[in-house]
Amino acid sequence: MKQDGKPTKTIDYSAYIDAAMRGVVRRVLEQVAGEGLPGEHHCYISFDTTHPAVRISPQMRERYPREMTVVLQHQFWDLKVGRDGFSVMLSFANIPERLDIPFAAMTAFADPSIKFGLQFHAATDDDGSLPPDTSFDDAHPRADNGAPDKGGAGADVISLEAFRKK
Repeated sequence: MKQDGKPTKTIDYSAYIDAAMRGVVRRVLEQVAGEGLPGEHHCYISFDTTHPAVRISPQMRERYPREMTVVLQHQFWDLKVGRDGFSVMLSFANIPERLDIPFAAMTAFADPSIKFGLQFHAATDDDGSLPPDTSFDDAHPRADNGAPDKGGAGADVISLEAFRKK
């Protein structure tokens, strides 16, 4: 306690809200993994590519050194959702790529079909390290690297600026 009788630590409401919102995304992705995308729904997911638990190919990391946005709509395969993150196969210029993304790395989530969007704060402790429950779960199911490309132009990586409140 401080000398004035007030506690030195505060309740981090922002972290609790972010954790709850990340839980919403996890539940949405679990539904999509089990049932597919209903109707016109599609998901834009932005994430910090510098997060230590993000697993993407060296080519993707070089192309998107800070942030990447992927779209789950028509061409995605083997969506696997774990407690701490998800993996998915996407096609980039007809080249299949597996991405492993911890929920802690997400910076934004949107479903433009219903004008729904969430933005997240960085998931770190006060000292800048990741909280222990936000690292990517090594027991997390892995996507099959042999996923076929079903043709088409491949995955789009887009900016979410149009969906952010100004």
